Amino acid sequence: MKLIVGLGNVGKEYDGTRHNVGFIVLDELAKREKISFNKIKNEASVTSFVSNSEKIILAKPLTYMNESGRSVRPLMDFYKIPVEDVVVIHDDLDLPVGHLRLRQTGSAGGHNGIKSLISHLGTQKFKRMRIGIDHPQRMSVVDWVLSRFTKEQQLQLENGVDQALDALDNWINTDDFMGTMNKYNHR
Repeated sequence: MKLIVGLGNVGKEYDGTRHNVGFIVLDELAKREKISFNKIKNEASVTSFVSNSEKIILAKPLTYMNESGRSVRPLMDFYKIPVEDVVVIHDDLDLPVGHLRLRQTGSAGGHNGIKSLISHLGTQKFKRMRIGIDHPQRMSVVDWVLSRFTKEQQLQLENGVDQALDALDNWINTDDFMGTMNKYNHR
């Protein structure tokens, strides 16, 4: 069993914002699998599908970004999923819009959702899929992450989401995150 967590903020006012890239990827994955987020479990909107006889759980924490770990830890405990089988998808200011970077472990790098996860999981050793949202030039970081993509950036984001879905599919089917990193981090 695997758990794929997309980070974001709950509410219509946050739909499509840069900080909600994790939600955007999971919504597209659910569309691809023809499933919908129809259950609430441990403060998360969840759904699941089966791939190669393995259950894949998708979760969007409903706790807001800064408290994501409060939802993810109980989900892992409930489904008995070890940290090795968890991937967290989130935005990254240091990557150009739509660029993908996978990592096996690491610090929070200033990302409050990741800080919460590290705190609640008691480890930095969980897989991450970072999707670039670019760095603000003329506004505060807070205003930037809560802003929406320009039309030009929307196309870059869509390409990044497609790559993210392909990378997730690769990881699910091979169970080889290092191989997936090698394949998708060099694009």
